[in-house]
Amino acid sequence: MRVVLAEDSVLLREGLVRLLSDEGYEVLAAVGDARVLLAETERHQPDAVITDVRMPPTHTDEGMRAALEIRRRWPEVGVLVLSQYVETRYATNLITGNTGRVGYLLKDRVTQVEEFLDGLRRVAAGGTAFDPEIVRRLLARSSGAHPLTRLTAREREVLAKMAQGHNNAGIAEALSVSQSAVEKHVNAVFEKLELAPATGYNRRVLAILRYLGDLREMS
Repeated sequence: MRVVLAEDSVLLREGLVRLLSDEGYEVLAAVGDARVLLAETERHQPDAVITDVRMPPTHTDEGMRAALEIRRRWPEVGVLVLSQYVETRYATNLITGNTGRVGYLLKDRVTQVEEFLDGLRRVAAGGTAFDPEIVRRLLARSSGAHPLTRLTAREREVLAKMAQGHNNAGIAEALSVSQSAVEKHVNAVFEKLELAPATGYNRRVLAILRYLGDLREMS
């Protein structure tokens, strides 16, 4: 997999380069500036970009704005955002308007190497990878007569796992239930969110978009 990395902390950036290289990834560029990230993405057209949220010069949201620009200009490039903080507004902005190839993980997740690499692989392959803590915070903010309130507690757990990027087998393992039970819950989620079967779109992705979009409206 070909990767471009943006992180302003030199120690973390070099550590990520070493980790990815040791795991067989080709790190095409490792930069500390969002402007350079855009230039390197245009130059290399990588399979995935990994970027911090807060980068020079203001250390506010330069990295996130670059991530959104990459998704707009090069939708075939996966974007995995790393942040030290749970910033739910950025998480919902990131996924809105597209159907995959996106992830948002907390930097602590990097220390759990297999989870981090699994998230990166899912994003590059067209899926999603959202940190469990971010999903938990989003769920905690839901209230009122929104579609999400139609879901049972178990259905919300299943949808949260979907948003993290798990397939049905992974959800079954995480929740210690059978895969057939997960399939029933997923179908119930589709029905309650009024996502009828049809060709031309992916109901699983639309359910995640509805999930994050409704939560953003509640915020």
